[in-house]
Amino acid sequence: MFLENTVNHKEQFGWIEVICGSMFSGKTEELIRRLKRAKFAKQKVEIFKPSIDTRYDEELVISHDANEIRSTPVPAAANIPILADGCDVVGIDEAQFFDDEIIKVCNDLANSGVRVIVAGLDMDFKGNPFGPMPALMATAEYVTKVHAVCTRTGNLAQFSYRKATSDDLVLLGETEEYEPLSRSAYYKAMLRERLKTIEVKDPEELKNTKTKD
Repeated sequence: MFLENTVNHKEQFGWIEVICGSMFSGKTEELIRRLKRAKFAKQKVEIFKPSIDTRYDEELVISHDANEIRSTPVPAAANIPILADGCDVVGIDEAQFFDDEIIKVCNDLANSGVRVIVAGLDMDFKGNPFGPMPALMATAEYVTKVHAVCTRTGNLAQFSYRKATSDDLVLLGETEEYEPLSRSAYYKAMLRERLKTIEVKDPEELKNTKTKD
């Protein structure tokens, strides 16, 4: 369980919080909630997101529930430390889209006394660990895994099933492209996809092949 800490000015080190889960699980919603609380407490807050993510807005971080907070789009993780100078709290959304440099950036910020809050997908559409997220989760003091609701079973969903026909690892999208599924629903859907690729020969064709042999 995540217990929200506060900035301890007598302690020179900060910490890392990771919010992870599938699509439509409320990751960004929780990130915005924590950042707004920090702002309300008069802490200096800066929010970053990858510049490739322009689904809702080029600068705003916006949740699926339309909550929003202004952010700074950056092309690479290496841009964050300079822009975050003097901050008490740094928020990073869609961390899975950053390069591995984001791991060092987050740890360097935490080591310098900054509270770092990271949100991102923990698995890609194939069900594999996504980009730098595993390493961020391993080095974080706090990890919060949030869940969506499976659209097919009503159970907790932790997989992001891609409905769009694309094998690209990075494909920005919403409900038209993705669907949150439980473990059972996800693996049934993936099995159906594999079955579609199996070539089933006509019985007469199989008979002719055996005759030739």
